[in-house]
Amino acid sequence: MKLPQISPNYAQHLQDFEQKILQNHSRIEAWFRQQWQEHAPPFYGSVDIRNAGYKMASIDMNLFPGGFNNLNPNFIPLATIAAQDAVERACETAKSVLLIPENHTRNTFYLQNVFALAGILRNAGFVVRIGSFNPELTEATEFETANGDKLLIEPLLRTRERIHLADGFSPCFILLNNDLSGGVPEILQGLSQTILPPLHGGWTTRRKTQHFEAYNTVAKQFAELLQIDEWQINPYFEYVGGLDFQEREGEDALADAVERVLAKIQAKYDEKGITDKPFVIVKADAGTYGMGVMSVKSADEVRGLNRKNRNKMAKVKEGLEVSEVIVQEGIYTYETLDNAVCEPVVYMMDRFVIGGFFRVHEGRGNDENLNAGGMVFVPLNQSIPNAGSANDVETEIHCKRVFEQWDELGMARPNAEQPDCSSNRLYVYGVMARLSLLAASLELAK
Repeated sequence: MKLPQISPNYAQHLQDFEQKILQNHSRIEAWFRQQWQEHAPPFYGSVDIRNAGYKMASIDMNLFPGGFNNLNPNFIPLATIAAQDAVERACETAKSVLLIPENHTRNTFYLQNVFALAGILRNAGFVVRIGSFNPELTEATEFETANGDKLLIEPLLRTRERIHLADGFSPCFILLNNDLSGGVPEILQGLSQTILPPLHGGWTTRRKTQHFEAYNTVAKQFAELLQIDEWQINPYFEYVGGLDFQEREGEDALADAVERVLAKIQAKYDEKGITDKPFVIVKADAGTYGMGVMSVKSADEVRGLNRKNRNKMAKVKEGLEVSEVIVQEGIYTYETLDNAVCEPVVYMMDRFVIGGFFRVHEGRGNDENLNAGGMVFVPLNQSIPNAGSANDVETEIHCKRVFEQWDELGMARPNAEQPDCSSNRLYVYGVMARLSLLAASLELAK
């Protein structure tokens, strides 16, 4: 399989941007080190990135990432080191971890993610057990994952200010892999144990617009550091509240916001000489799993939505009703794998990048949400490029070796001698992802 290809129309834009990042590698890493001295990173996270060549930016940040089963197993040692650091930061004396997953135990692929995450923590030297607050789980139950692995999930109990399992297992650190879309259960409130990500990081209280407000601050500082146009790494957005898609309430306010954001994008496109047609993504301000999302190219598209689209936008995971949305600048994805559009998703633990994958979708266009049924995942370093000559082979072998050598920060080493080398692209993805991780740390602190 070939490595993702960038459209020839935008390849030079991307190479110029990558070169800017590579030339400032030392300054960027020094800047990140300073930021992590001042701001505590989230325990973990995953970031969706879109790459149009002339613009590359994070479009979503998940504080409760699933998909650890989609990471390249060769990078498990890297994730293990990051996990040791992250758990010790949470609880210096921790020997065990209580992992709390989502309630949907019938999703065997999600269970495979839990199995993989627990495996990383066990490799880091911790005893890991899995507890659930799902009221339907009344006794320890063994589940089978998508790959046939066995996963024991036990019901959570509570005594005073500590949660525990039936035999008294009650470590000082609790790791949530449940985004709390259905609310914060009483059993988790007011605990004396450390629980991460914090409860206010769940979708009960968190909002995407809050994240991107924090990201505005980070992007501005980073753009000043590199002397680039902030727009290159930061999508425009607006918040719209007071919506009821079923009753068509707030429709005009939403259309007006769409019109304003489209106008801002068009003005920037005119300034940069970009001929693409602007579009926005309208998505629920709280929620995940690619639900409550639509791509829009004119304000008229959100006026008079048909019943199917109103139903699609009205509710997201756990039946959460959508009354608030983010109208976010759409970024074209001009990267393809075997002619299918794709976007990188980068995974981090603590302040370290630990891998990622390309989300690939044959049935979607370059202006559409790829987090939808029919998507497939390709680990970031698994693709081997085709080469057309002996020299090409030598160059690509060199690039692939660099691509697979990660330094102590969990980043691919940038390689200025080979500007088209895949390791450089991976390094840039990692920089973009860490900007979003830093924004999440500001967001959670606030």
